[in-house]
Amino acid sequence: MILTVVCGVGVGAGVWLAWTGLRPARPDLDVLLAALTPHSIAPAAPPSGGAQEGWAARVGRPLAVRLGPLRLLPASIRRDLTVLDRDPTSHLAEKLTAGVVGLALPPILGLLLAPAGIRLPLTLPAVGALAVAAAMFLGPDVAVRADAARTRRTVRYAFAAFLDLTVIAMAGGAGLEQAVSDAAAAGNGEAFALLRGAVERAALTRSPIWTPLAELGERYDLTDIIQTAGTMHLAGGEGARIRASLAARADTIRLHDLSDADADAAEATERMSLPVVLLTAGFLIMIAYPAVSRVLTGL
Repeated sequence: MILTVVCGVGVGAGVWLAWTGLRPARPDLDVLLAALTPHSIAPAAPPSGGAQEGWAARVGRPLAVRLGPLRLLPASIRRDLTVLDRDPTSHLAEKLTAGVVGLALPPILGLLLAPAGIRLPLTLPAVGALAVAAAMFLGPDVAVRADAARTRRTVRYAFAAFLDLTVIAMAGGAGLEQAVSDAAAAGNGEAFALLRGAVERAALTRSPIWTPLAELGERYDLTDIIQTAGTMHLAGGEGARIRASLAARADTIRLHDLSDADADAAEATERMSLPVVLLTAGFLIMIAYPAVSRVLTGL
């Protein structure tokens, strides 16, 4: 049974590789445009290099390149990878390697138990291999979603502080351009580096500040930044009007952050209750087992 599963997987992989070889994946449009314009402006954050790839990404990269991330990765995962500045091909390579490892674990376990005289049902290794492979194949997606959500929250929190500093600078008499430049230079960390990059691009291209901010919000899929850029565009350069609008947006973002923090605290409390319930149940079973056992043996 195990040999049949392994042979079937090998034949299926060979057929799929032949099909992808005949129909190669189309390259991304941004890669083609970057090749045509090699001296274009750099993105907001540098992409992760191949030196940071793990062994799983290096092992599965040849197959991932042939399959193409656009075919197997959904749009939501690609957006999260853009937020994390990770290569979609490397992520797909990790998923493929994890899936193959998960597919091989139950048969290997069955082979290790066979010399000890433990015979597993024939269907158990096959079903277990499929279940473990599916779980390990989807595992990197879960990790990417969690990391992207954490990164978005960090950027949003820094953006709220950036707006507060901008409002303070404008209240002191600075103009909009000088206020956003001073606010971006006041903080540190990766989030403020992104904001400084947006301010610098606006200064170099002589475009309004809300244009790179809107691009930053679209890149990180943050509606708060996109709406703030729209508010700045509507308010224009009027000092008092735009200062009040930015202060209101900062208060709104801060309320969203507080709501998210409350939700995370409630979720953590619910997760903590499960171990307490299990410990209590185990303690009750340990106390009640001798009495119940004596009653049952005395009947």
